[in-house]
Amino acid sequence: MAEEPMNRFLLTHQEKADFNQYWYSAKTIAAVVEELQLVATKVAFLSTPSIYFSLKKGDPIRQASWVMDLDQQWAKEPGFFAYDFNKPEDLPGECLGAFDCVVIDPPFITEEVWAKYAATAKLLLSPGGKIILTTVAENKEMLKEMLGVAPCAFQPSIPHLVYQYNLYTNYESETFSRKNPEIPE
Repeated sequence: MAEEPMNRFLLTHQEKADFNQYWYSAKTIAAVVEELQLVATKVAFLSTPSIYFSLKKGDPIRQASWVMDLDQQWAKEPGFFAYDFNKPEDLPGECLGAFDCVVIDPPFITEEVWAKYAATAKLLLSPGGKIILTTVAENKEMLKEMLGVAPCAFQPSIPHLVYQYNLYTNYESETFSRKNPEIPE
């Protein structure tokens, strides 16, 4: 396997059990960033700080985007919003309908939590907006109904998570049509 690419976010931020944080691998982050470069201009990163902070500071996508997370360690960052999924409609007015893409990875995978994230995503997205999310395979039908997403061939690597997630989108993606070489067959 090729050497793991360097990722400053992963080198400088530990996962926090209190927030049920599990970071994607550097290669998975790179794949999502590559996809965003192709399909998005303004992204709402819902509980996905590892992706947001892996965009270079001068990147136009990062400058236009918001990271929405409960973890206050990023509160001083431009584009940070303290997002509590228990208050899915508590969002800045300027964000409503303002994003052409949302990237979502909730700290919990229950239907109740996903319903709240889905409500938030619908408020944030502009018409025709793209959705990229990760969760377990068992949530496939529920998320198809909630957000119109389907699983992709690409599966994210999340090194400290004990079970395998799938990656879902509401559009066809060439990037995510290929299997992730980090995930064994």
